[in-house]
Amino acid sequence: MSALPGRRAAATRLIAAVAALGVCAGLAWSSARADTATRAETSLVRLTPEQYERSIHDIFGADIRIPANKVDPGSRNDGLLAIGDRKLTLSAAALERDDVVAQAIAAQVADPRRRATLLGCQPRSEQAADDACARGFVARVGLPLFRRPLSTEEIQAYVTTQHQAAEQLHSFSAGIAAAVAQMLVAPDFLFRVERGAADAAQPGTLQLDGYSRAARLSFFLWNTTPDSELLQAARSGKLMTDAGLQHEVDRLLDSPRLESGLRAFFTDMLAFSGLDEDPGFDTLAIDAGFYPNFTLSAQNEAQEQTLRTIADLLLHKNGDYRDLFTTRDTFLTPALAALYGVPLARSQELGGAVPWVPYHFSDGEPYIGILTEVSFLSLHSHEGRTSPTRRGKALREIFLCQKVPPPPGNVDFSLVQNTSDPRYKTVRQRLTAHRNEPMCAGCHKIMDPIGLSFENFDTAGEFRTTENGAPIDASGELGGKSFDGVQQLAQLIRDDPATTSCLLDRAYSYGTERKPTAQEQTWLVRLQAELTRDGVRWRDLMRRITLNPDFYTIPMSAAPLSAAAAH
Repeated sequence: MSALPGRRAAATRLIAAVAALGVCAGLAWSSARADTATRAETSLVRLTPEQYERSIHDIFGADIRIPANKVDPGSRNDGLLAIGDRKLTLSAAALERDDVVAQAIAAQVADPRRRATLLGCQPRSEQAADDACARGFVARVGLPLFRRPLSTEEIQAYVTTQHQAAEQLHSFSAGIAAAVAQMLVAPDFLFRVERGAADAAQPGTLQLDGYSRAARLSFFLWNTTPDSELLQAARSGKLMTDAGLQHEVDRLLDSPRLESGLRAFFTDMLAFSGLDEDPGFDTLAIDAGFYPNFTLSAQNEAQEQTLRTIADLLLHKNGDYRDLFTTRDTFLTPALAALYGVPLARSQELGGAVPWVPYHFSDGEPYIGILTEVSFLSLHSHEGRTSPTRRGKALREIFLCQKVPPPPGNVDFSLVQNTSDPRYKTVRQRLTAHRNEPMCAGCHKIMDPIGLSFENFDTAGEFRTTENGAPIDASGELGGKSFDGVQQLAQLIRDDPATTSCLLDRAYSYGTERKPTAQEQTWLVRLQAELTRDGVRWRDLMRRITLNPDFYTIPMSAAPLSAAAAH
């Protein structure tokens, strides 16, 4: 709808708008360090592509077609992309892309066939502007788009855009489309602009206002924009009361939408973006020539298998999170069944959707828990060979929250990679020789003993008992406890206090998109003790987190967001 120079101008305006928010926030944060009573206004969190899509569908309709909206996933900080999203770099090219997507969505919203349900009024003419009709529409859709009411000045600005476009193009629809497109590239839609004020009762802390509370709560539990009921609770002030907050938390937790929030969290925690390209973790690159059962279908379905396993245990069965490591219940498709070497009760119908079939691995089968699912085993392998080091590192960092330092830059990996030396038939033998180098011993001793327990599973996740004709030794040690094989390791992980502690830290950090403060860490330690005793159940955990008043705060000691324009 607009020429490229127009898009560049829109991108420039957006960079300026976000930079202004960032600068204002930065000034407020800087002042707060000198005077903890100083008010601080804003904090920015970028919407993920999935949050963007779900918000559009919730506001304008599930049949809105959204062009490919793949964006840089950002950096992974403290195990989460959600925290990395607070470190923001904006490029003109990325904002031009945002404008293209906005134009495509706006054209569909303004289509006369759709307007009847979205507009709420009839224009006086299809060939001219109608400011009164447009004003009501802008105010109504602006609330869920910006997750707060629009000011009179903001509404008038979008009405003016509508008026100018409609008069120039002799089309009311074109005017509405121009206004919607402009709203979709506004920083208040593309970013969660969290607003708060200094809390006299907690010096050094900002308390989020009602609308910012609503957004944080909704994106955490549902992974989408707040619905009308939640926004009304914010408007009325009920969300700022204990009773009002509890009512909304319970309502959101009872909704089927809770599964979307759970899936989004575990996609981030398990580094599943690495199944595409995650710059902060391993990426999937398996040679199908060596592993013919690792088809494109199996690759595409591996992540979904794990997410279904998690949702089934935590939501549908209200099970204990720790049992994810020892459960034998999962879901399979024909392509995945071929990898696991098991039959399915039914086959895929020709031309039909891929059937997901519940499957229970028997005690005699080697697969147990999510650590032996293809999503984990294949993601943390090399293209043509397994990697106990990668798998051990991933286990410690993802599930135990234990940071493993990167290898020195001058490490010689030739011994590990040489699979043709007859002295070292197995990867255990090669890694043992590699660890004899002093510079390698420190890191490898915390990764290899647990990573080697997965050696019965090849790069694609298929079970094996030998490597190059030599029997595989899958024994190891974790925390001073010896084990023999992945099934015993799974039980150790399930019972390790660090497993529960890590989940709590990750979940809280994901929801606040920052690391917990010292006060919050103390609360999390108490919560861990209670859940360890009573069971680590998802709804209970989410309820405890979202009813904690500290969840709706921003510590002034945190670094502010900034917006940098890269040209």
